[in-house]
Amino acid sequence: MQPLRAALSSWQPAKVVAGDPLSHLRAQWATIVGEDIASNSRPAELIRGSLLVVTRSAAWSQQLSFLSERIVDAVRASTGVALEGVRFRVGRIGSRPGPSSGRKAAARKRTEPRPAAATLESAVAMFRHDVTSAQRAKASAGWKECNRCGIRIVPETGPSCAPCANARGAERSAAIARLLFEVPFLGYSGISEHVENLSRDEYERVRAKLLARWWDALMQLQRSGRKRASRRERDIVSSYVLLKTRLDPEKIAPAVVRDLLGEELYKIFYGSDET
Repeated sequence: MQPLRAALSSWQPAKVVAGDPLSHLRAQWATIVGEDIASNSRPAELIRGSLLVVTRSAAWSQQLSFLSERIVDAVRASTGVALEGVRFRVGRIGSRPGPSSGRKAAARKRTEPRPAAATLESAVAMFRHDVTSAQRAKASAGWKECNRCGIRIVPETGPSCAPCANARGAERSAAIARLLFEVPFLGYSGISEHVENLSRDEYERVRAKLLARWWDALMQLQRSGRKRASRRERDIVSSYVLLKTRLDPEKIAPAVVRDLLGEELYKIFYGSDET
């Protein structure tokens, strides 16, 4: 049986994001970067961890580019959206809606409302000051750093922030899935020797998701009407049979495979004359 390295990448566990992160960013943009910067920029696209921000002018794009790391940190701290970078492009900003009821209430609580920034430079400086002040306040309150990205998190949480914990879980599931692709005959006992603290429940969870994806791929092949399977599909069916039956490869008879796959799929992979 050949390892399925090429196909594995397309079946990595997907990251789960509650709701639409871009809409959430747009709704919270003024809170994250301040009213002055938000009046001259807007989040436009969020693709593969990179945020595209449209600005009112080249000067705004240049100034904000110097604050990319601070914007990434501020976005993560305020929304939990994990960014890898920020890009800027000049474009149309349009008119922004008035403050939400939540921001109005917060504004009423301020004893000394902060005046609007007079210049681009002062708006950027104000944002830099806000981010620094927030980081210092969290440090003084005992917030600890995420052991993966370094952002401040409340002491009662685990060692990682929520986005990093989710990413680490996805990476671990992907590592388990890779082993199930390449050496499915090892079973739980063999796989657990290569994955630290692997529980039976975790193993079965990844195995069940993988089998479901493989079966969907096989059903797609059957519906296509093709009479021959590709190399990738042959690798899939080999791993599927081993994981599904939990049998030693030498003990899997053709009759077992035919019962598992059904007559139509069996003929596609093994031909009608094989016994």
